[in-house]
Amino acid sequence: MSNETRSVDVIIVGASLAAAAAAKRLHDAGLETLIIEKRELPRHKVCSGILSPRGHRFLLENFGPIPPQALHDPTSCRGVTFHFPSMVSMSMDFFGGTTPHLHRRYSDYWAIQASGAEVFDQTSFIGMKQQGDHQTVTTRKKGGDEVYFKSRYVIGADGPSSPVLRAVYPDYPQQIPWFFVGQKFHEIIDCPLDEAYFHFWFHPELGHYTWSHARDGRQIVGVGFKRGDNFHGRHQHVVNYLQDKHGVRLKPADVDHEGCAENFGPSLINRYVFGKGNVLITGQASGFLNMIGEGMSCALHSGAIAGEAISEATIHKRDLKPLYRDMISTEVRRTTDQWNPLKIAFGRPHEADFPAALMALPMKDRIKVLRDMWRFVCLYKEFKWGRKIMRESLARLKHGRYPGVRWQ
Repeated sequence: MSNETRSVDVIIVGASLAAAAAAKRLHDAGLETLIIEKRELPRHKVCSGILSPRGHRFLLENFGPIPPQALHDPTSCRGVTFHFPSMVSMSMDFFGGTTPHLHRRYSDYWAIQASGAEVFDQTSFIGMKQQGDHQTVTTRKKGGDEVYFKSRYVIGADGPSSPVLRAVYPDYPQQIPWFFVGQKFHEIIDCPLDEAYFHFWFHPELGHYTWSHARDGRQIVGVGFKRGDNFHGRHQHVVNYLQDKHGVRLKPADVDHEGCAENFGPSLINRYVFGKGNVLITGQASGFLNMIGEGMSCALHSGAIAGEAISEATIHKRDLKPLYRDMISTEVRRTTDQWNPLKIAFGRPHEADFPAALMALPMKDRIKVLRDMWRFVCLYKEFKWGRKIMRESLARLKHGRYPGVRWQ
């Protein structure tokens, strides 16, 4: 066992887009930053890969043009199509044009390399212990001994099941509902769904989150549901529905299906977790997730804010926790606005114009869509989110922001 301890300014756990954004800010500020990643890089990431326009702008402004190998085929996405049980469909183009279809294995690696931070891959986060004004972080190299680091700050950018979050708040994962999101890949026989769009179904019988789109010559069929249900059965039900209702004819799923646990709730009900002391949580680990499940853009922006907060705290000798929470409130506002029924009805919180698409429908179809959306929302009734969402929506209306009293 190695007893050598290396000192750095910041350790970031997880080689994610949030990590890349945080590392870029920290490296540019002159802070020695180390990223640790449990898998070998470039590593696979379960993700549809459809980036929002805002996330695209962030990558261009901070990392430059996206290299061709970091894109799937089709290389871009024009917008989103919503489908409803009444068989009404609404296509909405993204504001500002098409956005890239990221191949997360290579896009994340490209951004991590461009951040300027040092990277240790095949290195697992084991735990950490507060000692004075720093954290002693224990890691283990794959197949090797434990390695220790002394770090002034730690950032957990390691996804929904974040080990860093569990180290800071061991009981938090038991306080929120968890969902399983899985996708399978099919060779296409015939698919009338427009491959230029990401397709999403507001259908309570299909699950809490159902989508499909083209990728690299195959069709993704994805389902999300409360953890504990049968993935294969859920998936086959959706495949049958797509064939019966949309004429989508697919070959049996390939063997390379995949899935992961997701924390859908925090963005809806303003129940984020941002860390404690000199440990920050960011990206989807803290609860950021845009509507229709796109988390890359808020991961990039929240990661950058985490890096900026540490830089500001270091340079100006400020208390990190209140500083980060003040700075991150802008991202909370932007993300939770997307789930806010008052903002959806009377504003434009998304990057595609849902109200305009709705008003373009005949009146009878508008009524069908609103009825279908209400029935879909009722799918979440068991989590008792309705009152919480309305409470936060009214607080946003009154104060112009979402209160931080329920953040951890």
